[in-house]
Amino acid sequence: MRSGKARLIAVDGVDSGAVVAAARRFLGSPSRGGISHWDASGVFQELAVADHTAGAPSPRTLLLLYAADLAFRLRWEIRPALAEGRTVVAAPYVETAIAFGRAAGIPASWLANLFRFAPRPSERRFVHRAGSGKRAVDGFVGFGCKQMGGKPAGKTPRQIMAGAAVELRKIARRY
Repeated sequence: MRSGKARLIAVDGVDSGAVVAAARRFLGSPSRGGISHWDASGVFQELAVADHTAGAPSPRTLLLLYAADLAFRLRWEIRPALAEGRTVVAAPYVETAIAFGRAAGIPASWLANLFRFAPRPSERRFVHRAGSGKRAVDGFVGFGCKQMGGKPAGKTPRQIMAGAAVELRKIARRY
C-alpha cells in the first residue's frame, strides 16, 4: 500500500535512540515507506574497525564521509522510494551533521556547500532529548566524537556532543 504522495521527512538529533524512536512515530505504518539510517553504505562500519595506525579522522573527514554516505542513501534508498510515492524518514539527515560540524569549529559556509546536493525535506523534525546513555554514542555525533579521540579543535568529545545539541537547537529555531 502506497500513500500516493511522496514525502521526505528529516529527523535530526544528537541522541540516536530518540531519533530512531521519533522516526518510527513519524513514519507510522511501515507500508507507507521506510526509514533511512546513517551508515547505510557501511563506510563508518569500516572506519570503526580500522587499525589504530590509520590515525584518528578529523571532523572534516567525518563530515565528508557522512556526505558520501548520504549520497549513497539518496541514490539507493531515498530517491527510489520517493519515486514510488512513498514516505521516507531520514534519521538523521543533514542538520545533525551540520550541528556536529559547527560544534567542532567547521565554518557554516563550508558545511552549507558540502550538503548543497541534498534535497530539501518536506518536513523537518528535531529531537532534543538529552543523551540516553550508551545509545547516544551509537548515532553519528557520538560515533564521530569517539572516533576523533583526543581534543579536536581543542574540545573534548563531551564538549562537542553538548555543542552539537546546542547548535541543533539553534538550527531548529530557524524552522
